[in-house]
Amino acid sequence: MGGTGKPVHESDFSEWEKVIRTNLHGPFMCSKLAAKQFIKQIESEGKQSTENRGKRSGNIINISSVHEESVAAGQGAYAVSKSGLRNLTRAMALELADYGIRVNDVSPGMILTPMNQESMDDSKTRKEKEKEIPLKRAGIPDDIANMVLYLCSDDASYCTGATFYVDGGWMLTRPDA
Repeated sequence: MGGTGKPVHESDFSEWEKVIRTNLHGPFMCSKLAAKQFIKQIESEGKQSTENRGKRSGNIINISSVHEESVAAGQGAYAVSKSGLRNLTRAMALELADYGIRVNDVSPGMILTPMNQESMDDSKTRKEKEKEIPLKRAGIPDDIANMVLYLCSDDASYCTGATFYVDGGWMLTRPDA
């Protein structure tokens, strides 16, 4: 869910709360339940040895946003919710590492999805925004899916507590990040 579009001091609490509930509380509940189930399975299968750590022990992947790090006016609630999700990811990665459970964060940039399609329908606006991206194009949902698939694979078995930006290099251009 996007931000309220208002400065923080003008935001209604109900709008603020809706963004936080959707973008932070929802992933918290899902991650918590997944972690409990993974731990239960690990303990019942006796996998809690160092040689088995990270091997099919569990993998939590949160989908955040480049705005967990880069803040825009009128997007305070959104940025707060996404930075909270980033730190939830990091905290859980530390707490679950002894079980071999990996927790990571995928943070998309400008992705052509139904949520932002309306703002991208104007080709002039889209071209201007794409100029800000080093790869000079918007992403597509498959770009996110491919990163998630990588993180689910054994190739990423040594990755935990990290943020993976899928943004065409946009974060490289942000002085505030």
